[in-house]
Amino acid sequence: MKLTGLFVPLITPFTAAGELADDALEGLAHHILDEGAAGIVALGTTGEPATLTSVERHRVLQICATVCRTRGVPLIAGAGSNSTEDSADSLAALPPEVSAALVVVPYYTRPSEDGVVEHFRRIAAAAPVPVLVYNVPQRTGRPLGAQTLCRLAELPNVVGLKQAVGGIDEATIGFLSRVRGEVAVLSGDDLFAAPLLALGARGAILACGNVAPAGYAALIAAWRAGSLERARELGNRLAPLASALFAEPNPGVLKAVLAAQGRIPSAAVRLPLLAASDAARHAALEAYDLIGV
Repeated sequence: MKLTGLFVPLITPFTAAGELADDALEGLAHHILDEGAAGIVALGTTGEPATLTSVERHRVLQICATVCRTRGVPLIAGAGSNSTEDSADSLAALPPEVSAALVVVPYYTRPSEDGVVEHFRRIAAAAPVPVLVYNVPQRTGRPLGAQTLCRLAELPNVVGLKQAVGGIDEATIGFLSRVRGEVAVLSGDDLFAAPLLALGARGAILACGNVAPAGYAALIAAWRAGSLERARELGNRLAPLASALFAEPNPGVLKAVLAAQGRIPSAAVRLPLLAASDAARHAALEAYDLIGV
């Protein structure tokens, strides 16, 4: 299985009454694909899965699976926790339309790097779909070195990694210089997507794609095609938008912008998240207006 291009981790839209907005979710998924995304991610961190009920999570997967089946594109589903057995069970319950599972490095318990490798070895062996390792140490508290990232990439049924370390660090450079070409390394940091693509990432999973899918799809396509000047221009133009959309905890500002654009019925998020401030919403809308893509 090859994963390239832009994958958008969908927000979960709510009505003003706080209920799941089914039609808005379906419409946003189609819009993102119309604008050039290669596929979508359901129940990623941006989708607030921790605050959804089991019924709501199932419904989100159903809607996204229907859209992806209709459009003939991959569906990646967020799954897994800091429990190895529970993670394996959650992957086993994924619907057949799911193309790959995005599984986070175990958080909070802070296992050793060897423990992380064994966690994914067990999960990948039991998973009915290919596994993408989600490396996001800011959230997990477990940084991984280049050697460990390479070991994870070599595991059977691991198709790639979402690399989201908040910058371009020594481990990332070492990993990308050694990883096999068929492994899908996807940028998970919106602000650092361009430099990671320059280092060889195949694509990206970017929350900002909810707001500017055409721009980020064009950015990835330019780097993949070797159009360096075009890629640099797009990266520089999109950087202020990424900063503005992440000025407050994600996905608050994303939802505020989408609501202002009329793409979702409300900007509501669920506690412990708070709605974006007016200042953050205005700044993000201004940044969006300037990208010209």
